[in-house]
Amino acid sequence: MEAHSFLSKKGFKVQSFGTGSQVKLPGPSPERPNIYDFNTTYDEMYKDLLRKDSELYTQNGILHMLDRNRRIKPRPERFQNTREQFDVIVSCEERVYDQIIEDLESREKGDSYPTHIINIDIQDNHEEATIGAFMICDLVTMLHHSEDIDNDVDEIVQVFESRVKRPILHTIAFC
Repeated sequence: MEAHSFLSKKGFKVQSFGTGSQVKLPGPSPERPNIYDFNTTYDEMYKDLLRKDSELYTQNGILHMLDRNRRIKPRPERFQNTREQFDVIVSCEERVYDQIIEDLESREKGDSYPTHIINIDIQDNHEEATIGAFMICDLVTMLHHSEDIDNDVDEIVQVFESRVKRPILHTIAFC
């Protein structure tokens, strides 16, 4: 959601989604995440973590993230439940990238609208999320300035990949 806020402030139309069957937030240890249903509001999650360990969840930035999220929309949304069409989808984890592709490929084909799916691996912590927000904004700005994204995307991704020195995955799906 860090990138969501940053891109919105730059004037881009942005939506954010989860792809799992549940919402998982970091817990007191990697083996003990906080798990919520997609129907749980950000406000409910915020209050639950505040009650569980306000110091831990303030320190690791989760309460800040949830506070920002609850000002954007009431609850998390699951990507597989939307039927909207997108020009570009950016994921921050290869597993999520794979889930997006799998879902788009399983959908009934309509007008064969091209959607570019791009992955930039970003570790799930506050510092990396901030760095990732700047990287994603840079990439989206480069794509936005293209006069023909479908023809330019491969070159843009290549230039971007060399700039950020991280592997970038890209594919196109026709929905």
